[in-house]
Amino acid sequence: MFYLETGQYKTSYAKDQQIFPLVQDRVGMVVILLVAFVAIPLLSSNYWLSTIMLPFLIYSLAAIGLNILTGYAGQLSLGTGGFMATGAFAAYKLTTAFPELHFVLVLILAGVITAFVGVLFGLPSLRIKGFYLAVATLAAQFFLVWLYNKNPWFTNYSASGVISAPPREVVPGVVVTGASGTPEAKYYFVLVLVVVLAWMAKNMARSKMGRAWMAIRDMDIAAEIIGIRPAATKLTAFAVSSFYIGIAGALWAFTYTGSVEALAFEINVSFDVLFMIIIGGLGTILGGFLGAAFIILFPIALNQSLLAMGLQNAIELASHLEFMIMGALIVTFLILEPHGLARLWQIFKQKLRTWPFPY
Repeated sequence: MFYLETGQYKTSYAKDQQIFPLVQDRVGMVVILLVAFVAIPLLSSNYWLSTIMLPFLIYSLAAIGLNILTGYAGQLSLGTGGFMATGAFAAYKLTTAFPELHFVLVLILAGVITAFVGVLFGLPSLRIKGFYLAVATLAAQFFLVWLYNKNPWFTNYSASGVISAPPREVVPGVVVTGASGTPEAKYYFVLVLVVVLAWMAKNMARSKMGRAWMAIRDMDIAAEIIGIRPAATKLTAFAVSSFYIGIAGALWAFTYTGSVEALAFEINVSFDVLFMIIIGGLGTILGGFLGAAFIILFPIALNQSLLAMGLQNAIELASHLEFMIMGALIVTFLILEPHGLARLWQIFKQKLRTWPFPY
């Protein structure tokens, strides 16, 4: 009853094309933002902010970036971890070479550098697609991690190969990187960035460029016939996707782990982000958040459930069950609901809009 759109008339094309055309959706988004900006920092402990919310937000940003490439443009990629490593090392080199640069500008430049690398490794998409493109991006994953791990220039010739993220301020007195930053400052900084970039991604998906991505995804030959240039469209998707993923990698190293290490972005990271968009929903911005929340919270809920049941070796058992249940869920979603949790949410909203009439 409360979700009906009766009486909400649109008097212009711009109002009809709003991201949230219904008043209920706009109110719901305001509530979500209030919870994120007010309730969570007030009610959460430093542990939750540092080890739960920060990786959730950063993974959400990486999932949005991969969803732009795979969900919207239809280009399968397994190189997310390598592109995150590119963003992390680019940000580190920029902060050490130009210490006077503002950290936000460092993140933008790191994203631009990662976008350039993404375009280079996206060139094979002009000739191949599907499984073969996935193999090409998988090669990029291994090559980039190997490059950053074996070349001491990227770590400023550190003997250990692991370097600490230097402290950086966004405003005077507020450090958001490294061990000097407080969990609250890091959380607010990452949250603002993720909200802004998610809003930008949503608008890009609704723009002419986003419609070109989806046309290439649905049928590239038909898209070319109607005037869309496949080469430019695919490379644009690689660039924008890598830009987002590069910023996520820089945030992961500077705000979450506090260290820049190539081995932190191995192939498991690429698969985790891919699982997020599969479970959350391909071709949706919401799917990135839902998938990241599921991947982050599911192991914690499983561990707590096993401990509550008093099972011995609960942590070891949970690690095995996590892989089994995650694999079963991915197969289930691919068969029963390929569009993931985001599609289930859309179906639920549609039923609310038609309730109590049958749908």
